[in-house]
Amino acid sequence: MADATHIAAPEKPEGATGCLVLASGEVIWGHGFGAEGEAVGEVCFHTAMTGYQEIMTDPSFAGQMIAFTFPHIGNVGANPDDVEADAPHALGMIVREVPTAPSSFRAMENLDGWMKRHARIGLAGVDTRALTRRIRGGGAPNGVIAHSAAGEFDLDLLRDMAKSWPGLEGMDLAKTVSTETHYGWAGGLWRLGFGYDESVGEGERPHVVAIDYGSKRNIFRNLSQAGSKVSVLPATATFEQVMALNPDGVFLSNGPGDPAATAEYAVPVIRQVLDAGVPLFGICLGHQLLALAVGARTTKMFQGHRGANHPVKRLSDGAVEITSMNHGFAVERDSLPANARETHVSLFDGSNAGLELTDRPAFSVQYHPEASPGPQDSLYLFERFVGSLQ
Repeated sequence: MADATHIAAPEKPEGATGCLVLASGEVIWGHGFGAEGEAVGEVCFHTAMTGYQEIMTDPSFAGQMIAFTFPHIGNVGANPDDVEADAPHALGMIVREVPTAPSSFRAMENLDGWMKRHARIGLAGVDTRALTRRIRGGGAPNGVIAHSAAGEFDLDLLRDMAKSWPGLEGMDLAKTVSTETHYGWAGGLWRLGFGYDESVGEGERPHVVAIDYGSKRNIFRNLSQAGSKVSVLPATATFEQVMALNPDGVFLSNGPGDPAATAEYAVPVIRQVLDAGVPLFGICLGHQLLALAVGARTTKMFQGHRGANHPVKRLSDGAVEITSMNHGFAVERDSLPANARETHVSLFDGSNAGLELTDRPAFSVQYHPEASPGPQDSLYLFERFVGSLQ
């Protein structure tokens, strides 16, 4: 077991090869792994016990580094199936224990090698419980994660980097992670012993045009599994480009950054889709953009919601769904117009977690119903959407 460092240790402990430097000037020491170098962004925490590859490759984590509250990250290694994008989008990871050799029969490489290959920095031996409590009490800070095998760090430079980083508020990151071209998606969900079913999506099906603001692949897999044909367009797609594909429905994906910044080019398109009467379904950033399109407001959250164990109440019948969440901005409930009905609320803090329009065929949720690797309580939303297009 690695010795956990104390938060904000003033002097570099002997043998330390990594550190996290916060904008406040605090320095958290540990053991570096993965790639060497430094990266600056927002520090957040994630409470999931499994799925660290899916989390690291989720485009919604662009501009952020993740402190995992579960201590044994890395123990199942890495493989090419458990990813949500071609490469990680999170800047790095902060963990309690130094990653061990993998113990899963599906592992193709260890976490350290996977991180190195994708130029991502890891920091181990950190008291992640103390760091999480610091974020809960003081909000998600800006910081720099750094790894030097020689243990050499310019702390003044790293502090300046952390202090000068502008933060996610006002930052449009969807363009940086979105696809640059239009393509058709093929393939359904993964099954043990079979892999991904590439035949799903063939034949005559309702056509869903997905606008990619930083989507996870499992969203497209679930849309296909639910019975639709899926075409994917870039975040900056115009209304004309969307309608040229003759959609039966339009999907608004998750993604990183400030929804108000992405809204500058996304909201006019969404409003035109709504005016055209095309059914619409949004997830996470897509939920926030739909809310902005009908006149609501979004706000930066104090610490955000990130984990695979978030309870959400469905207001239509009082059922509780255990959901996966990853967002640092939220829709302000009091700003919803009369034609936008709240459908779900977080049972952690009461924040808005879903809406539907009463005068148009559109709905959205703040959480991730595709939830790769889980939970699966909310997969019905894909069936609901695709079923409405039949």
